[in-house]
Amino acid sequence: MCRNIKTLHNFEPPATEEEIRSAALQYVRKISGAAKPSRANEAAFERAVDEVFQASARLLRELVTSAPPRNREVEAERAQARAQQRFAPAASA
Repeated sequence: MCRNIKTLHNFEPPATEEEIRSAALQYVRKISGAAKPSRANEAAFERAVDEVFQASARLLRELVTSAPPRNREVEAERAQARAQQRFAPAASA
């Protein structure tokens, strides 16, 4: 699950609220061990997602860097190339 949480800092354009909330949801799913909470735990689950979202949004607003913003398309291409290399079938010997 956590592999789905992507770096959100220092991109142009900046991360959207939807991206931050998705990362918060993935985090809460991971630590709770539940992709979908039971009715008994639904309120606590949603509250946790909201709190992680708020903390993450605040963190992203407050982080400072001197590095130039990264390009989303370039980073996506790099990730795809790494995945192709990682999951490519082994060459026959």
